[in-house]
Amino acid sequence: MIRIPNIKIAVAKADPEVEKKLLEQQIIAKLKIRKEELFSFAIFKKSVDARKKSDILYVYTVDAEVADPRRILMLQVSKGISETPDLAYHPVTPGSEKLPSRPVVIGTGPAGLFAGLILARYGYRPLLLERGEDVDSRTAQINRVWSGGPLDTESNVQFGEGGAGTFSDGKLTTQIDDPRCRVVLQEFIRAGAPEEILYKNKPHIGTDLLKTTVKNLRREIIRLGGEVRFGSKVTDFIFENRQLVGLEINHNERLDCRIALLAIGHSARDTFKALYRQGVAMSQKPFSIGVRIEHPQQLIDLSQYGAAAAALGLGAADYKLSYHSPSGRSAYTFCMCPGGYVVAAASEEGGVVTNGMSEYKRDARNANSALLVGVGPEDFGGDHPLAGVEFQRRWEHLAFQLGGRDYCAPVQLAGDFLEDKVSTGFGSVAPSYRPGTRFAPLKDCLPPYVIQTMKEAILDFDRKLKGFALPDAILTGVETRSSSPVRIHRDENHLSNIQGLYPVGEGAGYAGGIMSAAVDGIKTAEKLMERFAPER
Repeated sequence: MIRIPNIKIAVAKADPEVEKKLLEQQIIAKLKIRKEELFSFAIFKKSVDARKKSDILYVYTVDAEVADPRRILMLQVSKGISETPDLAYHPVTPGSEKLPSRPVVIGTGPAGLFAGLILARYGYRPLLLERGEDVDSRTAQINRVWSGGPLDTESNVQFGEGGAGTFSDGKLTTQIDDPRCRVVLQEFIRAGAPEEILYKNKPHIGTDLLKTTVKNLRREIIRLGGEVRFGSKVTDFIFENRQLVGLEINHNERLDCRIALLAIGHSARDTFKALYRQGVAMSQKPFSIGVRIEHPQQLIDLSQYGAAAAALGLGAADYKLSYHSPSGRSAYTFCMCPGGYVVAAASEEGGVVTNGMSEYKRDARNANSALLVGVGPEDFGGDHPLAGVEFQRRWEHLAFQLGGRDYCAPVQLAGDFLEDKVSTGFGSVAPSYRPGTRFAPLKDCLPPYVIQTMKEAILDFDRKLKGFALPDAILTGVETRSSSPVRIHRDENHLSNIQGLYPVGEGAGYAGGIMSAAVDGIKTAEKLMERFAPER
């Protein structure tokens, strides 16, 4: 097949009924062929070019099957046309070493699920252990917290089937360039995600659809010979002569185990502590902290797409912004959730943590994004590998106190934040955070250098995205779980300093988001497969 980039269609014309016809016309024109020489085509990538608000375009890359592809490639009839690369997944050649025990995957976030799926598909019969509950039970527990009920520290927005990503926007964007990304998208589609994620430039699934897809991924793992156990927290690791030999589960069960993939997520602080105590090599890692900022989604749409945003049917607009302060600090927006909600995401008692979430349609009134400032080991106040964890806790506890000690979150209007005033009432934006909010000075639950950099960034972002500094925009504190505060060391084979222990994904410090975590899960599973023979 032939890959053809940079096909442009005016958004006003590109409804589902005419899109295929317009693409066909443009392919024929670009390739300088007759209609009957074009056998078929498929969209590989689709994005929006909104730089000119009066002429917003869809931009496509397509793969086309044609009568004489060699002639077209040789003649170079249009700029950028190339042979379509091989997109199929090619599994690694299995090793010959006998498995010393059934491989165990600890955690069922994206890294754990996709590691488990690949292992199960190629005959390794993995056992997946998840400290939280299945996604349906987990949803009920989370809804109770959001309605003012008690926090379950083992099953919440951070822990449970699908990991923290399940209660997010389900964004599948990534900065990594790895052919396994397509495998992840294809598996999500098989599990019930919309087919458009395969070609949209900024694909997302949404929390509502993610709940179904992670459930179906689990069922596929089981169908292929794997096993999944919920409510099974690994409370300790048993090593002999720097070799993993067993796992303690829920403080009262020992499981013989010589191979474990450690996909524990960025919030498994008790597991980090157990690993450190047992001598697993790890170090501090930079991350970011800040707040969630909410605007009317209509304001973002207008700024990004212009006055015709609603009529064009482009859906909720997003943004991605960054700022570098003269102080040397950097701020940026992260995990932007169009038409979404700010959610309570604590996993420990006595702390307030925020995150963002959208459903597939992204049709809620507000847009929200994390507004974060980078922090590093020099800020943590010590050289202990887990000093970043304590740094996170400090600000979460202060936010809990400011919010009234009942998991309500401290908030401040953007205009008041910039002028160091405590807000007294909401304006044109109503907060989406549940169980509730309380007005408080956010400078009392974040470091001064974070507050100052956020102030500078808000004004800078307003020049880039008109309305970002809207005085009524709401800042909700605090967001501290942007990524893992530790990196668990591993070698080129993805093994830690303990034989049989494979750190993987975001919690181990090797990913940042659903897609990169899933890919790291696949890559780590492949490392195991290259060494060991499958059981079947």
